[in-house]
Amino acid sequence: MSDDARGQGEAPSWPEYFARQTQACRTPALKRFYAAGLPAADTPIANASLLALDFETTGLDPHRHAIVSIGMVPFNLRSIRPAAGRYWVIKPQRPLREESIAFHRITHSEVEHAPPFEAVLDDILASLAGHLVVVHYRNIERPFLDAAVMAALGEHCLFPLIDTMALEARHERIDRWRRLKRFLGVQPTSIRLADSRERYGLPAYSSHHAKVDAMATAELFQAQIARHYSPDTPVSELWL
Repeated sequence: MSDDARGQGEAPSWPEYFARQTQACRTPALKRFYAAGLPAADTPIANASLLALDFETTGLDPHRHAIVSIGMVPFNLRSIRPAAGRYWVIKPQRPLREESIAFHRITHSEVEHAPPFEAVLDDILASLAGHLVVVHYRNIERPFLDAAVMAALGEHCLFPLIDTMALEARHERIDRWRRLKRFLGVQPTSIRLADSRERYGLPAYSSHHAKVDAMATAELFQAQIARHYSPDTPVSELWL
């Protein structure tokens, strides 16, 4: 979280930030989101209520591009509940680019009749409330949602998340042997979602559908915990 978002001086912890925002927010739906709170930093990951989140967007810059679809799937270390998940196609404020259509396969006709972001924002916040969010690549979902909420409400929507890509990087790119391989010119191991899943023996799914990618992220996280961590690992060792 940036100092601009949390104010000047030493940044508060995530639970402190949520408590502060519960008092400061003017928008009822956003106030309820923050009031739902977070697990304490020492909560074992096995006891956390998790939510896999994925966006498809018109590009990679949250200040120039827009959200096109949102997928959410609640889960924990024991089970994944896709039937309890949510999926929205969103009408972006900017026209779809042909490159993004080729990527996420959401067409002009689909977004023409889709609701604008503001129309589903209360449902989005209600679905996120009380969960610890899990994504694959943290530079999409949190900054895009924050930018969209800021544009709609004039307030920040920031939250801790667990990034399965960052967790994979810890174990595939950081140790001494892998640094030596990079020095010798060996291509680094891919930590994209599909390639990461393959290392754990997880099945291949069609990519770039927000809800399918959310489910794929949930499965990857379960596998990462089973191989590299423990159900007793505190959430503070995993969230960002």
